[in-house]
Amino acid sequence: MEQLGREYARLCAAAGAAPQEAVLRRLRGPGGGRLDLAAQSLSLPTCSALGRLLPGAAPLAALALGDCGLSEEGAAGPLSLWRGLLFQGNNLRTTGAEALGKLLRQNKSIRSLTLEWNSLGMWEEGFSFFCQGLRANNFLQRLDLRNNQINHQGAGELAMALTQNTSLQELDLRWNNIGLLGGRALLNCLHSNKTLKRLELAGNNVPGDILKAVEQALDHNQDRETILSEAQNQVNILSKEVLSLKDEKNKQFMDFVDTVDKQKEERARSEKMSAARVSQLQEALDEQYSIMNSLKTKLQMTEAALTLSEQKVHTLGELLSAMKQEQNSVAESHFRELQQQKQEGADRESKLLHDLSAASEKNLLLRNQVDELERKCKVQQDQLFQVKQDLTNTTAELKLRAVEAEERLEMEKRRFKQSLEDMESLRVKEVRQMEASERSMHDRIQRLEAIRISLDEELSQAKAAALAERGRAEEELIKVRSQARLEEQQRLEHLEEKLRLMTESRDEAQNCCLKQKEMVAEAQAKAKQLSLYADGLKRRLEELQQHVDRKEEEKVTELNKVKVELQEQIGHLEAERTAQDGLREKIAALERQLKALSSNHREALLDKEGEISLLLEKLRMKEAEISRMREEEAQRASFLQNAIMAYVQGSPLGTHSSRK
Repeated sequence: MEQLGREYARLCAAAGAAPQEAVLRRLRGPGGGRLDLAAQSLSLPTCSALGRLLPGAAPLAALALGDCGLSEEGAAGPLSLWRGLLFQGNNLRTTGAEALGKLLRQNKSIRSLTLEWNSLGMWEEGFSFFCQGLRANNFLQRLDLRNNQINHQGAGELAMALTQNTSLQELDLRWNNIGLLGGRALLNCLHSNKTLKRLELAGNNVPGDILKAVEQALDHNQDRETILSEAQNQVNILSKEVLSLKDEKNKQFMDFVDTVDKQKEERARSEKMSAARVSQLQEALDEQYSIMNSLKTKLQMTEAALTLSEQKVHTLGELLSAMKQEQNSVAESHFRELQQQKQEGADRESKLLHDLSAASEKNLLLRNQVDELERKCKVQQDQLFQVKQDLTNTTAELKLRAVEAEERLEMEKRRFKQSLEDMESLRVKEVRQMEASERSMHDRIQRLEAIRISLDEELSQAKAAALAERGRAEEELIKVRSQARLEEQQRLEHLEEKLRLMTESRDEAQNCCLKQKEMVAEAQAKAKQLSLYADGLKRRLEELQQHVDRKEEEKVTELNKVKVELQEQIGHLEAERTAQDGLREKIAALERQLKALSSNHREALLDKEGEISLLLEKLRMKEAEISRMREEEAQRASFLQNAIMAYVQGSPLGTHSSRK
């Protein structure tokens, strides 16, 4: 702030004028981001120096220049980029209004502007320029124009500016000369302006019905903003819930993918282990082949001894037949185990088919629920159509009542003309008829007021019905959300059961592999025993080698079959994964349908609000017509009374009474 004081003194010295001590004290003192120069008589050099100094003052946010006696040239200097300006009591007129209009058109930082106790409304051109600047500004939120001598034309300019302004929230027009026409113009502009919340019109000779209508319009704007804020909050809550659900689904999907990858890795490991074991078995068989070759050499040496061992050969043949029987029994047991595995695979396939049928049934149930939601939407549309028909019927009844009132007025006009024609012949009768007509008019006015009260009650009932329908729609949305959450939980439980079944099947497959490995080990032991028994039997050893080759081929085929079955199981898992993806897409489609239904409900509510506003406008117009009719009837009654009094005073009876 001391730097601001030095800059001010330098600018005054450059302009050839002495700096004012009061201004220097305020600039050097602690201001807290606000410069208060109220009730200070500022000269033109001081104003020009402030206009050059203050635009670059970073710590200042508000400027108060109230009751400073500024001229219009001096007021044009300090206007710059401020969030709050106070110019009350400075007698600003044409040039000041033009400077303020330029400021509002170019500035984007002012939020509050106080201009009370000035004379902006004395000159129409300057005030219209100010209103043009207000029309182009969309950042000002508070405007104070108290005691500015604004007439009904200035109020019309303000109304034209407010129709295009979308930021002003508070407007103070107390103690001006707006009158009836200005009040009507401001009331008409409120139909298009939905941001103004506070409008003060006290001390402007504005009728009470217009003030009430303005208050109703401002209340409607506030209600509309509250409804919009609530709707936005609901939309934000729904979007957060949808995002959370999506995140949970993505996490579940990633967990499922991780489990599938782990299973694939375990299968790859098991395949590698089986391949390593097969290689070991092949190495063992190669060693046995080498041993068999050595045995062949020994057999060539022992051919001479074969004649002596023929008896032993018979015994060995019996033993070989027994071994063949054992091998056949082992082959049959292997065949039975393979059949059992095939049956288990068929059972698994039947279970998977049953799961697929259950999923299809769930999809059908979801489709039925969607159809029910569509039916409910149609029922709500029918209800909206019925409400619209009721509103049209009420408007038609109001029109009929207005036509009847006009016909009654025409009949009364005719009667009045007849009474005027018969004034000279029947004076006493005319007085009595006038009294009767006044009583009937009072009765009719009371009836019209009763009709208006009944119409207000019907409007309140229609509003209550609309609010009830809105509550029902929100309850239905909540029910649909709860149903969707329950269905998602059920699906997750179903997926967990499937994963559990898959893990069990994997464990069973591992057990089968272990059993097969044990069988292979037993077969290897038996082969070793046979090789020991066949030390001196060349031909029998060749037959045993053929049998061993056949067994190896069968083992290879069995291993291939196991691999094929594992691949089929992997294919089934991938099919289930695709089915789950389809279910997720259907869930997304259902969420889109829910969003579309919510948007349709919102549009229907907005349509109802528009229709209610139209009905309110029609009621206001009819109330204005009724007030005009009352004024015309009062004027006619006063004219009749004056005519009767003039006629009575001009007659000889009146002169006689005056003489008495």
